[in-house]
Amino acid sequence: MRSNARRLSCLRSFFSFLAAEKNIGADPTRMLDLPRPRRTLPVDLSQEEVGLLLQQGEEVVSPYGVRNHAMLYLLYATGLRVSELVKLPLMALNLDSGYVRVLGKGEKERIVPFSDEAAGRIKNYMAVSRPLLLKGRICEFLFVTSRVRPMTRLRFWQIVRETAIRAGINKKISPHTLRHSFATHLLAGGADLRSVQMLLGHSDIATTQIYTHVDSSRLQAVHKKFHPRG
Repeated sequence: MRSNARRLSCLRSFFSFLAAEKNIGADPTRMLDLPRPRRTLPVDLSQEEVGLLLQQGEEVVSPYGVRNHAMLYLLYATGLRVSELVKLPLMALNLDSGYVRVLGKGEKERIVPFSDEAAGRIKNYMAVSRPLLLKGRICEFLFVTSRVRPMTRLRFWQIVRETAIRAGINKKISPHTLRHSFATHLLAGGADLRSVQMLLGHSDIATTQIYTHVDSSRLQAVHKKFHPRG
């Protein structure tokens, strides 16, 4: 599909040039539409796999490990984009009410709630690990490094991958995989599409609808496996 789209795009450019140079009377490709590429379904984790991923930090006592564990918990609890997570301002967090104020794409602000369980991990990180990393210095971001800076997206991607390997998860996952899993599990649990759109910060609900296809594919697999005439 993508190869055909590239070929057609080249032909359209060529004939458009010929028409502009008056070498042909009309562009024969001007009425043709480019084929739409198929949207690949995002990789997501089952609830059991997410549980295995989050369990990896339960016994960790190092400042870095406690921070990483809190970041993973908050990511799955809120479905934030990785760029939103690593640069989350400290002031955007309301632990008492259990929500975070996120400034997403296009400077659009949204409010995303999170569970008491995630709040507990963040409180532990803020009470124990964050002061050890800062060593009396000040940083406006919630999740910090020893250099008093927010973590890079690449470093957090590495942390997610390393944690998945320790959990025995063979899928090639990234921080975005947890965002996908957040949305898929909400819809599978009965959440309406509009609410999930608002939580994810999608401007177009069509972007959110891909998660209904993810869940449908899982239902098809279950049907094929268990139906006697499947």
